[in-house]
Amino acid sequence: MQYDQKLLDEVIDIAVQAGSEIIEIYKKDFSIEYKDDKSPLTEADKHSNDVICTGLQRLDRQYPILSEENKAVEYAERKNWDCFWLVDPIDGTKEFIKKNGEFTVNIALIENGSPVMGVVYAPALETLYYGMKGHGAFRKTSSKLETLPVIENDPAESKIIRVVASRSHLNEETSNFIDNIAKQYPNCEIEKVSKGSSLKLCMVAEGSADVYPRVAPTMEWDTAAAQGVVEAAGKHIYNFETFPSDNVKFNLEIITCKITYNKENLLNPFFIVL
Repeated sequence: MQYDQKLLDEVIDIAVQAGSEIIEIYKKDFSIEYKDDKSPLTEADKHSNDVICTGLQRLDRQYPILSEENKAVEYAERKNWDCFWLVDPIDGTKEFIKKNGEFTVNIALIENGSPVMGVVYAPALETLYYGMKGHGAFRKTSSKLETLPVIENDPAESKIIRVVASRSHLNEETSNFIDNIAKQYPNCEIEKVSKGSSLKLCMVAEGSADVYPRVAPTMEWDTAAAQGVVEAAGKHIYNFETFPSDNVKFNLEIITCKITYNKENLLNPFFIVL
């Protein structure tokens, strides 16, 4: 799609409005429900979803909306969607419940299976990430607006490889992948940090982490917006199964194993952000 600053600004405003609703609930005691898959759901998820869907439906440009908290849309209908909004009203509900601040509002615009716009807002951290295909990615805080990546790291020079992993899903497979990197780069120190929600992908986009291995389930709405930021920042996300994990190279684009969207099964494959 053509670059549209007005549309991007409008989506950013919607994400910030949703974030404001979330924070009002975050400050107080709130009820928790559990969905059929045992994942938690709070009133903040519902309020955020209402704000986002209402806001998107008021835009001049109209596209279908696929949200984690809306009724599922059958593949027979959505397979014909060339362009649509993919929404996670709160990514990191477990982190929201823990009140550690590591949760985000995610809004992505998907075109032909790829995110062409991504907005990720962390309201408790007052940090906004956004990007649009071909026009760069940015991080906005209360004090400044910066172009991503903010930090550049060449492991060959710094002798440091910074690995970010899930706070809630650090498993044996992930540990094995990190150990494998350590064996491939014996002269480098491996720095590990845990983080919640799509902030992990944004850390790679901004350059505060070099690699994020995700060897645990995620859904398309969990990653689409942050992938939009990652790719607009010139970084990449790959399918774990087809990625040459025994030969990890940084600053190398591998075209053949990208993550795509609007599949019949909305479960993502395991992946690596690099």
